[in-house]
Amino acid sequence: MTTIYFVRHAEPNYDNHDDLSRELSSKGLQDRKLVTKFLLDKRIDAVLSSPYKRAVDTIADFAESVNLEIEIIDDFRERKIGNEWIDDFNTFSRKQWENFDYKLTDGESLNEVQSRNIKALGEVLTAFKGKNVVIGSHGTALSTIINYYNKAFGFSDFERIKNLMPWVVKFAFDDDVCVEIRSYNLYEISLMTYTKAQRDLQ
Repeated sequence: MTTIYFVRHAEPNYDNHDDLSRELSSKGLQDRKLVTKFLLDKRIDAVLSSPYKRAVDTIADFAESVNLEIEIIDDFRERKIGNEWIDDFNTFSRKQWENFDYKLTDGESLNEVQSRNIKALGEVLTAFKGKNVVIGSHGTALSTIINYYNKAFGFSDFERIKNLMPWVVKFAFDDDVCVEIRSYNLYEISLMTYTKAQRDLQ
């Protein structure tokens, strides 16, 4: 069994509009301790991350605590919206979830985001078979991964987790088959199951 813990980053500084360098807010820096506490007893073998600073910094405290280096995987980065900051993010997100091919000029569609994230995940499953792995991620990117294995996960689900930062989703794989997805709200210490075995959905 291979276990992947995707960690959606903690609260970022929204005054910084640069995706790559956007750092955590003071609240985010504090809340990443919740991630460390959650992961400490999970016997993690490797720590990977999107290249974006907010994702790296969210898992950095944990990685340092267990003396593991963070490996950057570029394809786990967040969806590129376009070249301009979007003020009405809700309307834009709804359009993308209603049409996975919808995108702005110089931006990415959810199909494109999902494809590169699933490709990267497949490479991780091959490289770390039978291991426990942490991956620093993002709300939209992670949601498209959940959607790949459970098509019932859509815009309304994304809306529910939109402001939940940090957020942890555990994927369990038997070989390359996703057998379970569980979402952890680190604030409420609650657990939600999104899907049963992938084979049960087919």
